[in-house]
Formats: sequence, structure tokens, C-alpha cells
Amino acid sequence: MGNDKKSLSQALTVRIITSACLLIAFAVFTVAVTAADVRPVGADGTDIGLAGLNTAVRDAVGYSPVLFAVSEYLGYIALAVMAFFAGVGLVRLIRGRSLKAVGSEIWLTGGFYVLLLAVYLLFEKLEINYRPLKLEGELEASYPSSHTVLALCVFLSAALLFAKLLASKPKAAVALQIAMTVLALATVVTRFTSGVHWFTDIIGGVILSALLLSLYSLVGYALGERSAEES
Repeated sequence: MGNDKKSLSQALTVRIITSACLLIAFAVFTVAVTAADVRPVGADGTDIGLAGLNTAVRDAVGYSPVLFAVSEYLGYIALAVMAFFAGVGLVRLIRGRSLKAVGSEIWLTGGFYVLLLAVYLLFEKLEINYRPLKLEGELEASYPSSHTVLALCVFLSAALLFAKLLASKPKAAVALQIAMTVLALATVVTRFTSGVHWFTDIIGGVILSALLLSLYSLVGYALGERSAEES
């Protein structure tokens, strides 16, 4: 038991350091996007940071309405995954007739979804960058790519959660983990190649997603360490 507690503590320390490094990386990258090589190269002459890099990638990628539509549908699948776990929590609540019956992993995931919503609303207000092109004739905030953050955070947290929920069925757990990972990657790739985001929007979304997932893992390990101490 002592070795188990030591392993949990070490894993927790690693996740704290990882989260701190990712937070710094995202902050530094965001500052670069807002302050370095800023030029009016966006739609309607909006200022875009790291303009040389962003315009070069935009011109190489172009715009694909088909890939944009595919990325949108993949986003709906991410929302369906969120609804699925909300349903799991509701069923557990009804059957167990107590908040504890829902399970710490479902509560953690629900809190993670609330955090995702808060991050989305925050960057909708900040409007650091606007899209390379107008969709439906309007300028829209595009940094970081909220689609990228949604896909990576929901699908990859689901992969971690399936591993716990289906611990007694390892083959099913692995199959679902692979499926979630493929969906996450497919969403990011199609979103990028659709041309509706600047390259830095995607990179910022990846870094932010890594930070949020690291925090998700950190809290999960903290809960595990607490359980180990109580046992």
C-alpha cells in the first residue's frame, strides 16, 4: 500500500509540473499571437499576429466547404459523447438515489465540461483573432479554435473515462479508446484543412487542450490519492 501511495504522489507531482508548463506555453504563445508580426491581413483588414506564418499556411491550405462540413459533424459527435456521459450520470443518480452513486469520475467529467464552456465563453469575449474568411457574412472570433479544443478535450477525456468504466472489459475499452482518439485527430485535421482557421488558432487550441486535459488528469489523480489515503 505504501508503494501505491508513493506512485500516486509521484504521478500527481508530474501532472502538476506538466500543467504549469502547459499554462506557461499557452500564455507565451498567446502573447506572440497578439504582439508579433501583427498585420491587417485578415478578413476586412483585421489585424492578425504572426501574419507571415498564418498567411503562408492559409494560401497553401485554401478553403474547403466539404472538410468544413465534415468537421462540423464531428463536432456534433463530440456533443453527443458529452450527452452520453450526462445520461450515464443521470441513470446512476436515479438508480442509486444519491449524489455519491453518480461516481467521482462522472462528477469530474461533468466539472470538466463546465470548464470547457467557461473557456469557450472567455475566448468568445476576448476576440484575439478573427477567422481568415467570413462565414455567413460575419466576422467571428477564431483564437483558439474552439472546435479543436472541444474535440480534443471531449474525445480524449472520454478515452480516459472509458478505460475506468470498462476496466472489466479491456477489449471494449481499448476499442472505444482507439475510436475516440481517431475522432479527435480527424476533427482537428479536417478543421485545419478546411481553411476556416488560422494556423495559430489550431496550435493555440492544441496547447490549450493539452493544458485542460492535464488538469483533468491531475484532479483525477488527486482523487485517487485521496482514496488511497482513506483506504
